[in-house]
This record gives sequence, C-alpha cells and structure tokens, in this order.
Amino acid sequence: MENVKKTAKRLDVRRLVFTALMAGLSYVLAEFLSFKIPIMPSFISFDFSDAPAMLASFTMGPVSGVFVCLVKNLLGCITSKTMYIGELSNFILGVSLVVPAGIIAHKRKKFSRAVIAGVVGAVVMAVMGFVSNYLLIYPLYGMIGWSTEAIIGMYQKILPSVDDLAECLLIFNVPFTFVKGSIAALFSLVLYKHLRPIFNSMYRE
Repeated sequence: MENVKKTAKRLDVRRLVFTALMAGLSYVLAEFLSFKIPIMPSFISFDFSDAPAMLASFTMGPVSGVFVCLVKNLLGCITSKTMYIGELSNFILGVSLVVPAGIIAHKRKKFSRAVIAGVVGAVVMAVMGFVSNYLLIYPLYGMIGWSTEAIIGMYQKILPSVDDLAECLLIFNVPFTFVKGSIAALFSLVLYKHLRPIFNSMYRE
C-alpha cells in the first residue's frame, strides 16, 4: 500500500510538472510568436499557443488542458491591451478545443482516437467562437469603445460586401478558428504520436 501511494505521488508530481511546462510554453508562443493574418482584421492574430494545451489534454486529460489555457491567459492579462477581453476570448476558445478533444482521446489509448478528438475539438472551437464572439466578446468590446459598426468596418476593409456582425463572423472567424484549432491539433498529434507510449505508461491511469 505504501509503495502504491509513493507511485501515485510521483505520477501526480510528473503530471503537475509537465502541465506547468506546457503552460509556460503556451504563454511564450502566444506572447512572442503571434502574427497578423492579412485576410483577418488587425485586432485578430494567429499563434500556436493552443498546441501545448492540446498535448496536455491528450496525454493527461482535459483538466490539464484547461489548466494550461488558464495559466497562459492569466499571464497574458499582465500585458493585456484589450482590458482582458482578448484573454477571456482566448480562454473560452482554448477550453472549447481541449475539453472535447481531451475527453475523446482520454477514453482509449489509440492514436486514431486522438485524430478524431482533434477534429472534433477544432469543430467545437469554431462553433463556440461564433457563439461567444456574437453574444459576449464583441458586446464587451462595445463597452470599452469598440462599437459594432467600427468592428464591422474593419471587416469591410477586407470584404466590402459584409454588413452584419453575424455575417462577418461566419465568413471570417469561423473558418479562421477552425483552421487555427486544426493546426494546433496537428502539431500536438505529431508530438503525441512519438511520445504516446511514454505518457501512457507514466501519466495515464
């Protein structure tokens, strides 16, 4: 019994350390390796910071993935330029990506299962991106001076024919978010494929 407790404690420490490392890496990727996309408004950027969260979720379950997203965005609040609204949006999207992916991948220790999990996670992230932006995030931006008309105007600089926020989100944000989630899943799957035997023996219950 004592040996079992010691083993469980070591595994918990390893989970905690790896999750913390993924959170730190996720923050670095978000803070220093993000860039603008010409086909998106200037206030939207692309980064690879969801990949470490996905890897944590694949290997140790969705709770670890959520923790990575939380720490990344709490650190991001220190230098926030959006009154923390951007960080809130990023957290919502990150959680919507890693939770379904982690739940699906964590049930069976098969790589094919992880591939399906990645696709499902990206789809859920895209859908949640539309819902959260339309109902919460963009209205919050309106409260700090970014009117809906001003936001739509940023989209119209790219595609003049759009004249409704929902249309802007469907045309621009949904595909962008799906691609972003898919790329994060792809990167994490490449790493997971090679590290899966180690994680299965060290972290999985």
